[in-house]
Amino acid sequence: MSAALRTEHLTKAFGPFVANSDITVTIENGARHALIGPNGAGKTTFINLLTGYLRPTSGEIYLGPQPVTGLSQHARVKMGMTRTFQITSLFPGLTVLESVVMAVCERTDRGGAWWRATAAETSAIDEARAILATLHLEHCAGIVARNLPYGRQRLLEIALALATRPTLLLLDEPAAGIPSAEGAELLGVISGLPRDMTIVFIEHDMNLVFRFAERITVLVRGTVFAEGTPEEIAVDREVKEVYLGESLNV
Repeated sequence: MSAALRTEHLTKAFGPFVANSDITVTIENGARHALIGPNGAGKTTFINLLTGYLRPTSGEIYLGPQPVTGLSQHARVKMGMTRTFQITSLFPGLTVLESVVMAVCERTDRGGAWWRATAAETSAIDEARAILATLHLEHCAGIVARNLPYGRQRLLEIALALATRPTLLLLDEPAAGIPSAEGAELLGVISGLPRDMTIVFIEHDMNLVFRFAERITVLVRGTVFAEGTPEEIAVDREVKEVYLGESLNV
């Protein structure tokens, strides 16, 4: 398989503190790839480097075959890289459908016209409804975003990300703050997205990681400590010692 994302010797230092050091990873097209590690391991810094929120001290980032290290966040979104955050960032006063229609219109440079439910915007409305159906949110279309249960708010945030038509979706703790059963439902919906979309996610709930990831990269102290299938990571004694613990039941 070809790579959807690749980094070479990616390093980020804040003065004397090195948050990421010499990270070289390859994420295959269509992968469901988890990024795990202790608090302070550099996971979010790594995502921030991938998306252009931070510039690396050294190293390279490739989206497909294209180098993107020096590109802006906006340019990377245009090339197909989209992310969500640990904390939801929504349009609280808009309905679910309005929110996604607005995101579709922003992608198509019609952001000033999103609110006009006219024939001219029929295509945006249809696309928004299709995105909601993909995430099992169609029954929430008329609900104001602030009134959604938190788990549904996380799905709405992913719907907004899908409106950019990403080929690579980066999720920073998508199940954070959600009860375990709802987190499993959310990750199940995410993992069921089309295989032409590559998904990389940070997650602390190891039961969810081992249930939904197909490959796992473990970061410790800002560098790659281990990488492999869930089965390989689950039996890796060094990973258990530094992070998972002997009692993990996977």
